[in-house]
Amino acid sequence: MIMDKFSGQKRAVQYLYPQIDPFDQRMLDVGDGHQVYVEQSGRRDGTPVVVLHGGPGGGCSPAMRRYFDPDVYRVVLFDQRGCGRSRPHASVSHNTTWHLVADIERIRAELGIDGWIVFGGSWGATLALIYAQAHPEAVRALVLRGVFMMTQEELGWFYGGGAGQFWPETWERFVDMIPAAERGDLIAAYHKRLFSGNLVEETRHAQAWSAWENALASVYSSGHGGETPGNYARAFARLENHYFINGGFLEYDGQILDQVERIGHIPGVIVQGRYDMICPPRRAWELARRWPNAELRMIRNAGHALSEPGISAELVRAMDQLAER
Repeated sequence: MIMDKFSGQKRAVQYLYPQIDPFDQRMLDVGDGHQVYVEQSGRRDGTPVVVLHGGPGGGCSPAMRRYFDPDVYRVVLFDQRGCGRSRPHASVSHNTTWHLVADIERIRAELGIDGWIVFGGSWGATLALIYAQAHPEAVRALVLRGVFMMTQEELGWFYGGGAGQFWPETWERFVDMIPAAERGDLIAAYHKRLFSGNLVEETRHAQAWSAWENALASVYSSGHGGETPGNYARAFARLENHYFINGGFLEYDGQILDQVERIGHIPGVIVQGRYDMICPPRRAWELARRWPNAELRMIRNAGHALSEPGISAELVRAMDQLAER
């Protein structure tokens, strides 16, 4: 079923639950020299839900707790390897999709959780789907936002000029960072500079990489992504580029959609912005067509960002509806 919903321009905050503090915060040693930040909030004996942040490299934030009724849900947030409060910062060593899938399982075991709802957006939706396909027995439901399948077609859209057709002035700023001879493969060109070993060069290109994505996140964007703090931008850009240049470490292009039957029995809600410039709606639509227990909720007047009012409202509604089952 596809539901096309109107989203007004009211502030997203009105849809969210009040801010709550974690009742548990810890650093979990996941091996390979990595320590991962993990927190729990909400109801200690509540329905477990794990939140998978975007990027890769975005990190979790306190605002992510506010999509869940704290009287119902036991909310687990964590910073994926190399970003946020996890250490070592901005490291791509032993940092692949399969390391992250193993980390999610390690967290589940550490917290004594038999099964949980998996909530993720953008790259978090990618990781949620891969995790669910690998461990379907651990997943009670999936709630996804801004679906990204880690395909070459999607990467080509965003880093090959497709999205730039809509934002030519913003695209020009992103492309101008790279010599003309290298612009045929911007992911590779940025990779060379994000991993140059020169901190100034890495940070400058990381901020440009981050600004391009940030500028297109909201349907109400002016085309300017702002200046992201250097330390955050470097982790975000290096990790994201590392995953993209390696095709998400998947076995083959199109793997996620091809293996969707593994999660066919799991209930799911897909919340997608109709005017998402970063992750166009076609992928969400294709996923919903192949996944018999999924419901696609298309949000009018919304782009990619978690904070878009219509998207925030629908995600809260989806979690409240799951709580009533």
